[in-house]
Amino acid sequence: MRTLPGPLRTALAGDFRADTLDDSAVRPADRGLTEKALHRLADGQLVESVLMRYPGRQGYRERATVCISSQAGCAVGCPFCATGELGFGRDLDAAEIVDQVRFWARRLAVSGMHVTNVVFMGMGEPLLNLDAVLEAAAALTDPARFGLGGRHVTVSTSGVTPGIERLTVLRPSWTLAVSLHAARPSLRDVLVPLNRRYPVEGVVEAASAYADATGRRVSYEYVMIDGLNDTPADAAAVATLLRGRLAHVNLIPMNPVAHTAWLPSRPERIEPFAAVLRGAGIATTIRRTRGDEIGAACGQLAAERGGMPAPATVRRRREHLERAGAASLAGRPG
Repeated sequence: MRTLPGPLRTALAGDFRADTLDDSAVRPADRGLTEKALHRLADGQLVESVLMRYPGRQGYRERATVCISSQAGCAVGCPFCATGELGFGRDLDAAEIVDQVRFWARRLAVSGMHVTNVVFMGMGEPLLNLDAVLEAAAALTDPARFGLGGRHVTVSTSGVTPGIERLTVLRPSWTLAVSLHAARPSLRDVLVPLNRRYPVEGVVEAASAYADATGRRVSYEYVMIDGLNDTPADAAAVATLLRGRLAHVNLIPMNPVAHTAWLPSRPERIEPFAAVLRGAGIATTIRRTRGDEIGAACGQLAAERGGMPAPATVRRRREHLERAGAASLAGRPG
């Protein structure tokens, strides 16, 4: 604000803040196409955001997608996710969510680019902080503010059915993404503990109602873990669950996470899995992981900076998961 007197500008800078992010550290990967930022908030909480650049190619324009966090940590506790190991810190407010996008918008502007897509797929469960997510999305899609098109916003959930139902009433033009990871309830209880409260069948019904109300295809995210949820029986279960629905499945090899012995599925297991879904008429994409060398998966950088749970806690959790996983796999083919 150059029109203000210098002493007043100095006083404003000393007494007020224009950004909720106290400090941000950035790591590049994929020859600069992926960058991850670790943001420190005013109270010391750490959150992460990721910028993914997609160069233009035939039929597609250049894109810059920002993945943002809605909570510091996460209470859902999915065992293959580093954020789950951190536990839950607190909800972010709308300004803290929007400022993650502003951070990357400023960084992109230097090279004449701008943010084209925003995905609420970072740390936290967006539908457990829905009021702040709605307020942030309103700011991001308001033509008088950030001006992002509603169809360029994706909101992810592990399966908070009441939140999906609330979105259905509001009928936004966003894409809804459901973190599926297993179709069989016994296995999903292990991989997505929220399944015990909101069973997968009800989650898919609620998501289908959202698709019917908005005309927007639901994206189902499926992290593939070698030998655990990538068998022919699992593929058949997903096909049965989603057949005939307005759905698209993204198969994503698991990002390696400290303190778990699980590994990403191999291509020779992913391809047949995808073939089963496509054979059932379900649009399916095999995703390439990005930013592995910088820990770009949710929570990995914050875990490195903030410290992981005590070894005894991790050991007890792993023993529980191994018992539960073994029980869920017993008697299955593949």
